[in-house]
Amino acid sequence: MDYGKFKYEAAVKAREARRNQANTEIKEMRFRLKIDEHDYETKKGHVVRFLKGGDKVKITIMFRGREQSRPEMGRRLLMKLAEEVQEFGVVENAPNQEGRNMSLVLGPLKKKAEAKEEQRKVREERKAAEAAARDERKAPHKGAEVGDEVAAEVEETAAE
Repeated sequence: MDYGKFKYEAAVKAREARRNQANTEIKEMRFRLKIDEHDYETKKGHVVRFLKGGDKVKITIMFRGREQSRPEMGRRLLMKLAEEVQEFGVVENAPNQEGRNMSLVLGPLKKKAEAKEEQRKVREERKAAEAAARDERKAPHKGAEVGDEVAAEVEETAAE
């Protein structure tokens, strides 16, 4: 093998490695201390989606006015959220207060590349199931001839 071919193959391998590389992002979810139950559940669903996707999540609670004198309530809310999503992620940074905000960082249990591969497999299975269902609908019923179906359709339109 000559040197030019070797360099070309090395460049192709490097390009392929860069293409398959998965970068973990830090997504941020902001809460207020007085958050309603439904809003909390919605935001928790977003956190779970981010963790399943292999991204880290920074959860921030914003304190306003007299809320700043009750940081223990914010810490309690953050720890409640961390407990509820512990099957998808782990606490990387414990809750700490920075001025008016308190934040916590959750890391995913799966690496980004593993999560992407799993999502791709689920997507392919769903496509295969949809294609099978579509083929089943298109196929004529057993015992019925193609001409019978056309005759039935003609009768239905005539009845209308």
